[in-house]
Amino acid sequence: MKITSIRTAVAPIASAIRNAYISFSSMTINLVAVETDVIRDGKPVVGYGFSSNGRYAQTAIIEERFIPRIMNTETTAYVDEAAGTIDPLALWAIFMSNEKPGGHGDRAHAAGALDMAIWDATAKISEQPLWRLLSERFNDGEFDERVLVYPGGGYYYPGKELEGLKAEMEGYREQGYRHVKMKIGGADISLDLKRIETVLGVVGAGKFLAVDANGRFDLGTALSYGRAMEPFDLFWYEEAGDPLDYQLNAVLAENYSGALATGENLFSHHDARNLLRYGGLRPDRDWIQLDPALSYGLTEYMRFLDMLESHGWSRRRLIPHGGHQLALNMAAGLQLGGSESYPGVFQPYGGFADKIPIEEGYVRLPEEPGLGIELKPDMLGEMRRLLGYE
Repeated sequence: MKITSIRTAVAPIASAIRNAYISFSSMTINLVAVETDVIRDGKPVVGYGFSSNGRYAQTAIIEERFIPRIMNTETTAYVDEAAGTIDPLALWAIFMSNEKPGGHGDRAHAAGALDMAIWDATAKISEQPLWRLLSERFNDGEFDERVLVYPGGGYYYPGKELEGLKAEMEGYREQGYRHVKMKIGGADISLDLKRIETVLGVVGAGKFLAVDANGRFDLGTALSYGRAMEPFDLFWYEEAGDPLDYQLNAVLAENYSGALATGENLFSHHDARNLLRYGGLRPDRDWIQLDPALSYGLTEYMRFLDMLESHGWSRRRLIPHGGHQLALNMAAGLQLGGSESYPGVFQPYGGFADKIPIEEGYVRLPEEPGLGIELKPDMLGEMRRLLGYE
């Protein structure tokens, strides 16, 4: 049993949408395919991975550093003979060897895409869906039969702000979602409050609406928005200030009684540990959104889980950012609080398997081996084309 080849490519996910900070007009992501000599259904097992939206592809890191380290390593270093599959934890240590600590960012995104492909291959070799493999190996066989999901959306619609936003949210409700998320901070506070009120008119109550400032605010603005939004009793108020400004977050937590959320722009368990130490987050109401596909992968996320529980937090306060199938499998198999979804943007990579229905805001996971990437034929076809298979 061995890895025979690893491919990587750049995929465009360009879109005219914007949040409070960036435009997605030139956005790209990493694609990775990990090929093995294991045969299933008459074909070699291939694991697929990709990085989340919001950053840019970093294929040179994968090609020049990560791939050679794996391909130049004896298979005995990463084959788990007892489990009859490859060992993602060993492979992570191999491709991250000779890397200095710290300096997270682009390296973390490249590693996240490669790690996703390795876990996909591992589950396929084991002939299990990834969520079940995670449940059995790391969660005492426990799992959630259904997972809370919400659509990441609510972007700005220049020229048709309120009507465009309302139509988008009505579409999500028709698809079966109950909780939704919208952007704030890309307009003045008076317009943003009108936008919030418009969405509340669709979803019915603040507990079904999260708002996301994408790190746009200074402390004064964050507090002003908090005072204005507090009566709405929102699902959460996300990333008010710079993700590394833990003091801002701590002061906001002292002055805003509702739930806060942050973490999607932290790229290691060390960063997340500092958030818990200094960010003022409250384990009874706040949410942490570390994105495994942007932060060294599922392997690093497992270290984050160990650290989180040592600080007295429940896994149920975790809802990973990204809207991808990796996070959904993790939410089910490791019993997290839920998963983001991107049913309308960043296609064909956003959203879950094509035939998974959203029922009262929850989804049930499929039983097919791996992450379920083959259950999104358009995405799989595009990935294989860009990776040079077709």
